Amino acid sequence: MAIAQAAPLLSVRGLTRRFGGLTAVDAIDLDLAKGELVSIIGPNGAGKTTLFNLVTGLDRPDAGNVSFEGQDVTGLSPETLAAEGIARTFQLGRVFGNLSVMDNVLIGAHTRLRAVKPAVPLIGPLLELGLALLRPANVKAEEERLREEVKVILSRFGERLLPRIEQPAYSLSYANRRRVEIARALALKPRLLLLDEPTAGMNPTETAEMQALVAELKAEGLTILLIEHKLEMVMRLSDRVIVMDEGKKIAEGAGEQVRTDPKVIEAYLGHGLSGAADQRESAA
Repeated sequence: MAIAQAAPLLSVRGLTRRFGGLTAVDAIDLDLAKGELVSIIGPNGAGKTTLFNLVTGLDRPDAGNVSFEGQDVTGLSPETLAAEGIARTFQLGRVFGNLSVMDNVLIGAHTRLRAVKPAVPLIGPLLELGLALLRPANVKAEEERLREEVKVILSRFGERLLPRIEQPAYSLSYANRRRVEIARALALKPRLLLLDEPTAGMNPTETAEMQALVAELKAEGLTILLIEHKLEMVMRLSDRVIVMDEGKKIAEGAGEQVRTDPKVIEAYLGHGLSGAADQRESAA
């Protein structure tokens, strides 16, 4: 008797997005099992970030659908999807420059606030204002609990962020701002984490640290969808690799399998995938 396979955590079918005459994402199918790490690679302009935008509700598809835990979530808002446990980071890091590291990361936990859940929408803002002014005991307790959670999350980055916990984000290095963004995503306690080029602009030491963190999250069972240009990291971390070019999925499989696929070599770099990738990274 065949053993039934568990339903995928994330399922994408026929996802398509057009901008005028350009098809940025062209009928993409994708399944992601719980606890799996799948990387999406491809040349610039292949449609990788657009795919992320469609999955996370920042953009709406022209065709196709997105399912999360068996429920159709196509086109739902990023806030709704965050409440469902989908978190992401961005290719170009997004932090609130005038807020402290602590407050930036606390923003990621907003969907988990339990102290007050107003039943009447019109009263909600008034209650929020009252809580901000009066801060009853349950609100103070939740705030303190979340602050302790943030410290635990920041400790994942060694001494990169904890000593700077009260510093404004604008004062941080580029790499530390990227770390703050990832910490904010982790504060949501996601069931699915989408990382868009988390090591962009990082030197080899910083890249190695980020690779170790992603490997740690994977080992803890977090489901991860990763866009990354640094192929050594992709090959080390991925359960599967999906290759996109001009909006289409041109290959999918184990790292070494796609690395030697003639279509990938032709579309991605035109010759020796790893060697040319290393040259491009060193020139970046």
